[in-house]
Amino acid sequence: MPLPLYLLALAVFAMGTSEFMLAGLLPDIAHALGVPVGTAGLLTSAFAVGMVVGAPLTAALARGRSGRAGLLGFVLVFLAAHVVAALTTSFPVLLATRAVAALANAGFLAVALTTAAALVPPERKGRALAVLLSGTTAATIAGVPGGALLGTLFGWRAAFWAVAVLCLPAVVGILRGVPGPGEEEAGRPALRAELAQLRRPRLLLVMLLGALVNAATFGSFTFLAPLVTGTAGLGAVWVPVVLVLFGAGSLAGVTAAGRLADRRPGLVLTVGAPLLLAGWPALAMLAAWPAALLVLVLVLGALSFAVGATLITRVLYEADGAPTLAGAYATAALNAGAVLGPLLAAVALGTAAGDRGPLWASAALVGSAVLVALPLRGVLVGARGGTESGPRLPNSKNRTVQS
Repeated sequence: MPLPLYLLALAVFAMGTSEFMLAGLLPDIAHALGVPVGTAGLLTSAFAVGMVVGAPLTAALARGRSGRAGLLGFVLVFLAAHVVAALTTSFPVLLATRAVAALANAGFLAVALTTAAALVPPERKGRALAVLLSGTTAATIAGVPGGALLGTLFGWRAAFWAVAVLCLPAVVGILRGVPGPGEEEAGRPALRAELAQLRRPRLLLVMLLGALVNAATFGSFTFLAPLVTGTAGLGAVWVPVVLVLFGAGSLAGVTAAGRLADRRPGLVLTVGAPLLLAGWPALAMLAAWPAALLVLVLVLGALSFAVGATLITRVLYEADGAPTLAGAYATAALNAGAVLGPLLAAVALGTAAGDRGPLWASAALVGSAVLVALPLRGVLVGARGGTESGPRLPNSKNRTVQS
């Protein structure tokens, strides 16, 4: 894998850290800026909404520019937003920086997904995506606890400064390793033609499945803390341990899937999806036993990201007719799930199931994905974009017929 790809993953790590780190910083931010903690929670909502609406919007705005210019612009805007956030004493300004950072994050990830695929041979697209998404999983292992630790030791502003600094190596990688004007493939289709890809059932199917699996993942991940301290009866010190275990499993899962998603997507999906469907109810029923909780959290982290990353890879394959917006479609699927899952999990948390409610909600989301996919499973591993024997990808010299 080329070095610039790992530097892009470092930027994704910084952005993932920024997205999740506020969970441990909200009380301090609320106290410092003189607002209730509930109001400070709007910072998280602003970021989530910005990510959902930002991916297609920012990718469309950036499509007239080279990958280098688009990525550089987004990472610099993201960096600047965190510098302003670290300096401001105004909550409305801080809220605005979260919205701006989310838009830049969404645009960066959308362009980076497409760029990552262009930096490697066509048959290694899944591995390139795995490297990029490893930045997000690494954020759950090291970035989020690290941000919380910085906030504890040096104040919440230090976490924003750290995220800004982490973006600097990506700037160097983009300038030195990402193709600039005149170096990219010619013959880019019109915007209308790229948007028309959304009428393709195959693309819509994998986007829907990716969103459902991701919703299940983030729904339960968001509410692991009350499960640990409530149902399992463990002390608060175990919460970061469980989060790190989930993150470690996620990193292992996305890494393994990256080696299989190009040539053997059917193996990942037909084995991983049923195990994931069984895993969430198993955790719900066994969560009162700490040993079972710790093991299952690790396993479910791996399964969730293995299946989810494979589905997002399929989005890139199915959207090959939209070279500048394919990453936006993949990012939109990811973030639609990241918004929907915690909302449904929050509702389930208030039911009679209590702390186990989010786990049952995740099981229902994965079950829905399986029910949708079963009659159409051939679409997920069909000839277009990749098969069990190897991918067949179009390029500028040999473009396949759109299904």
